[in-house]
Amino acid sequence: MGLGDVHHALRRLTAALEADGIPYAIAGAMALNAHGYRRMTTDVDVLLTQEGLARFKALHLGRGWVERFPGSKGMRDTEANVKIDVLIAGDYPGDGLPKSVCFPDPSTAEQGDGYRVLSVRTLIELKLASGMSNPDRMKDLADVQELVRHAALGIELAGDLDASVRNKYVEIWNATRKDADDEY
Repeated sequence: MGLGDVHHALRRLTAALEADGIPYAIAGAMALNAHGYRRMTTDVDVLLTQEGLARFKALHLGRGWVERFPGSKGMRDTEANVKIDVLIAGDYPGDGLPKSVCFPDPSTAEQGDGYRVLSVRTLIELKLASGMSNPDRMKDLADVQELVRHAALGIELAGDLDASVRNKYVEIWNATRKDADDEY
């Protein structure tokens, strides 16, 4: 319904970023929600540039947001008591090691439901690269599976994905078809 603390934190964060002219993109579960897969979350994932993060901190730390620990890129919204996870453009998802998929410039984001959000294609690429490279991020692969189901994504999306994650998308897409065939 968009009325919980995490939604309040999302609206406050995106309003501040918009007012300051800082490019951003919402990622993670809130981006999944924007694209049709409703998943519960207790934090907000936001993609910023290194410069955007520095500017946001200079303007807002101690004024409704605090670092989770000194020097952390992550923050906490003190009004809603919600964790803000910051992803940095140019960094690599999952294990953090260089790969052909990296966090994009947030200025490439699309307008979502009142805020800027990663495109479906970019979100899927990042989640696949994360889940494929870090065994502790298997939820990212499940997120792709559920997004395929809930947003009725087609197999043709595979052709738009980075080659390093394309086969995993096809595998997950095919698994969702099998599940649909098994329903009564």
